Amino acid sequence: MQSGMLLWAILGLPPLCAAACCGARSPRAIVRLAVVGGMGWAALALTTAWAAVTIGPLSIAREWVYLDALSGYHLAVLALVLGASSLYASGYFHTEIAEGRLSVHAARKFGALWFGSATAMTGVLVSNNLGLMWVGIEATTLLTAFLICVHVTPLSLEAMWKYLVMCSIGVAFAFMGTLLVAASAQRLGLDATDMLLWTRLRASAAGLAPGPMKLAFLFLLVGYGTKTGLAPLHSWLPDAHSQAPAPVSALFSGFMLNTALYCLMRYLPLVEGATGQTGWGRELLAVFGLFSILLSAAFIVFQHDGKRLLAYHSVEHMGIIALGLGLGGIGTFAALWHTLNHAVCKALAFFSIGRLGQMYGTHDLNRMAGAMRRAPVWGVGFFGSVLALIGVAPFAIFMSEFQILRAAASVHAYATLGLFLLGAGIVFVGALRHAITPAWGAEICEPRLPSPSVADAVLVVGGLGLLLGLGLWLPDTLVQALDGAARIVGGRP
Repeated sequence: MQSGMLLWAILGLPPLCAAACCGARSPRAIVRLAVVGGMGWAALALTTAWAAVTIGPLSIAREWVYLDALSGYHLAVLALVLGASSLYASGYFHTEIAEGRLSVHAARKFGALWFGSATAMTGVLVSNNLGLMWVGIEATTLLTAFLICVHVTPLSLEAMWKYLVMCSIGVAFAFMGTLLVAASAQRLGLDATDMLLWTRLRASAAGLAPGPMKLAFLFLLVGYGTKTGLAPLHSWLPDAHSQAPAPVSALFSGFMLNTALYCLMRYLPLVEGATGQTGWGRELLAVFGLFSILLSAAFIVFQHDGKRLLAYHSVEHMGIIALGLGLGGIGTFAALWHTLNHAVCKALAFFSIGRLGQMYGTHDLNRMAGAMRRAPVWGVGFFGSVLALIGVAPFAIFMSEFQILRAAASVHAYATLGLFLLGAGIVFVGALRHAITPAWGAEICEPRLPSPSVADAVLVVGGLGLLLGLGLWLPDTLVQALDGAARIVGGRP
């Protein structure tokens, strides 16, 4: 298949699947469509990402749609998360369908918005035009917001509105930043149609007006940082994660946050080029990243709701990625590797807590005491994913965090290194204390125990196996993809 056809296919398939979900007549049929369509799209997206990484950049529509090593790598991460979450949705919603708690209307809403969100996130990744990239982020806000309240309750509606208000304000800041980038590009003499094309701006980044670019990056950091969940702009995130269905929470944390951080990665070489490679933009990212790590550590210690605990872990790990990008050099490579590690780990964690929550009727970790004995598949999945999240060796997250520490030491940022270790140490002790109760605590209540399916075992074993495997060995293809993406973020040819 020609490269142009691959790009059209990954953009066109999700809307077709969304339309099919709207026309389906039963919740069971809609869930089947979500599984088949989601996994089929994931396979197609992985093929497209492979082509972009190994062959070179792909483009259509006069380069307005563009896929290079950076966007191709993120597309592959999205494919893994969406494909796994779609497979997981089958078992998750099977219980609700059997109990009559998933109406046709709610199932149609889920299916249409599920594929709509996939379209919007893919649109962000393949947009070479920075204005269209902003439109894609706005679309992800509008589409994913209503996934929070697939089941309408007062709490889910409150979480949805908080998410809409916070992220809409953030996106408005990002819009102002985008306009300022266009203003800083006036001196380049580009045609109006090329004014916001990232490839054109990157080639002439040294000629961008530094003053407007600095102001633009401040607006963009606040705007896209809100959607990323960087502290102190993260207040919507715990509520949204705790109220959304588990497949939605997995997609939110596993990739949607990365979508906004990806936008900042695109702007980083532009602001660094405009300011003479002084590290001005990277330093701002490092500050936000470090603050996110420390603030989330303080909240993690006191969380007993499993989904809110994982939400604060999202704030922490988005901060770790931002810190790695801010440190530059090997830190950029490690931050991109951490993006994959966190996506896989957090998806598995939400899969596990979602199913355990259905069994126990609550996400309170104290009431899930002894879950690993009563429900070993998902109990092991949750405990193992928490161990990976807090950086236990030899999981891949430990390795990527260790590389970020190396990056801090290499630039003599010893204060940053110490604060990172302080935050990571607090998270390690606090989260491990919470995870021990559902693993080995004395039982308080008896769960409903549906028989685990083959898909359940595949998700848990596959997720933990991938995290262990990537911690012990990085395939050459993945190293090539990470290096290519890091070079783009670093502004290198």
